[in-house]
Amino acid sequence: MLNFKEVSLRRATRLLFDNVSLKIHRGQKVGVTGANGCGKSSLFAMILGKIHSDTGDFSVQPGVVIAHVAQELSSTDREAIEFIMDGDAGLREIEAKIAAAEQTGDGSKQAELYAELEAIDGYSARSRAARLMHGLGFKTEEASHPVSSFSGGWRMRLNLAQALMCRSDVLLLDEPTNHLDLDAVIWLQEWLQSYPGTLMLISHDRDFLDSVAGTILNIEQQKLTLYGGNYSQFERARAERLAQQQANYQRQQKEIAHMQSYVERFRAQATKARQAQSRLKALERMELIAAAHVDSPFHFSFKKPDRVSNPLLKIEEASIGYEKKMILEGVSLSIKPGDRIALLGPNGAGKSTLIKVLASEAALSSGKLSEAESLKVGYFAQHQLDQLDLEASALLHIQRLDPKATERDLRNFLGGFGFQGERTLEAVGPFSGGEKARLALAILVYQKPNLLLLDEPTNHLDLEMRHALSAALQSFTGAMIIVSHDRHLLRTVTDKFYLVFGGEVQPFDGDLDDYGVWVKERDIRGGGSSVAPQSVDKTRKQLKQEAAENRKRLKPLQDEFKRAEKRLEKLYAKRLTLEEQLADSQLYEKEEKERLQKIIKEKHELDGLVEEAEESWLMAQDAIEALAT
Repeated sequence: MLNFKEVSLRRATRLLFDNVSLKIHRGQKVGVTGANGCGKSSLFAMILGKIHSDTGDFSVQPGVVIAHVAQELSSTDREAIEFIMDGDAGLREIEAKIAAAEQTGDGSKQAELYAELEAIDGYSARSRAARLMHGLGFKTEEASHPVSSFSGGWRMRLNLAQALMCRSDVLLLDEPTNHLDLDAVIWLQEWLQSYPGTLMLISHDRDFLDSVAGTILNIEQQKLTLYGGNYSQFERARAERLAQQQANYQRQQKEIAHMQSYVERFRAQATKARQAQSRLKALERMELIAAAHVDSPFHFSFKKPDRVSNPLLKIEEASIGYEKKMILEGVSLSIKPGDRIALLGPNGAGKSTLIKVLASEAALSSGKLSEAESLKVGYFAQHQLDQLDLEASALLHIQRLDPKATERDLRNFLGGFGFQGERTLEAVGPFSGGEKARLALAILVYQKPNLLLLDEPTNHLDLEMRHALSAALQSFTGAMIIVSHDRHLLRTVTDKFYLVFGGEVQPFDGDLDDYGVWVKERDIRGGGSSVAPQSVDKTRKQLKQEAAENRKRLKPLQDEFKRAEKRLEKLYAKRLTLEEQLADSQLYEKEEKERLQKIIKEKHELDGLVEEAEESWLMAQDAIEALAT
């Protein structure tokens, strides 16, 4: 469907990727990964025809409809639901033709067009658009609101809904979860799992990629590489490939050193000059293997807080809201050192408002808020990115916190957040959203807080930075309360959940999988009151029973998978031994001809066995995945 043949792409003087040849097939769900700035968005721009490859050929199968999310925020007064329906260009085209036929009174044409409308399911278009709005967190009454009445984040959701409304063959999504809450992420994940077309998804959300993508396209070192499987499987495969690359690199370096030594020793001797010249030509023809590089540019940690009290913060019988409208009532929380709390709940339920109250950026309507004398809050929210001094450098931002610190120490500190060299001295105004988020986190970390209040801290951060943040939070000794749609982050750094819903804040007795079930049940009920604890317990019991039954059915398949995997490992090891023998230059001497032919024959037979074993391994894996879903 999408065909890349020896494609190279540059932006200005920078080479993004070179000599790429691969195919994306119909129905594939491809996660596109790589560091910020590696060319992911440029790849999408090329697929959309906005830019063109510098060399090679990129082609799309004729007649293919490609949908993508518009990055421009519309300010039209058009009703939100009509704006979403505009995403189905075919629907709008037929509607326009019907209107024209009605004006001319052409009855037969109208009948023909109404048949076309029915064929594309046009009569249910409005209800489809309404379901998209509901899934992305809009209230029913907001369907008739003008687009211009929504904030920027909600307009991005409208753009996403419009792209999903399109009856596309290919769907391109660039960080679609950035402006979504966890409930909307869970809904979008399920929608994409059932999407029948080809999906290409740029995302830094590991759980989202794991659930949606069946193939990973990784951009690294100016190469595009396809890996079968989800993101977790990609990470394992990439680690193995890099380990093999490093081993090959080291082996080649030894060979190069040996050949160069030979050339230097014998090029001046008449009897050995020809052999030395031969080695020299071999060196020139040799395709060099690059050393593997897997180091993250991010490395930081939270320093131990100076003082910690118990409790750090206490809120009692509090009401939170604005003038006549109360959002939360009867809120009682006691935050102790070591607490790792995640706030769950739909958008607009009051999670961010509660965080603001705890950060003293909003006041209680009633009730009591008690702070320990030693309390030192580290508060991160998206609006703080807008509060950075755009004229100041990253270094100056940190110097203002600690004027007595040496420039060298501050530069070393900023280096852990990816700010190196002259970048630390540049004004932050032109920085990307990811760079500003990293600087805001650096400012927070430097102040040694004992209570972290984090409201969507991973927005704009790439996978490497998310991993570094997760590792730093795991070793943080203070307390933390987090609102995030990144389930991997929540799973790795929190151990207690509170549900913010229906004007209340209550402990949630379950994990993130249970919360996903709760969201589905709430949607079925039409967004009614929260699930009673016994309902959650019942859901957990049902899940455990289903899991036990699945384990019974999975056991023979898993045994077959393990047998296939062990056989593959043995075959891979044997093939590697043969490849190492074939890499030995002495094997190609005249007297070794018979041995060479024997090894080549053995390698050919082994390749066939590997192919058969891989097929068995893949079939066992597919059977396990089919049963698991």
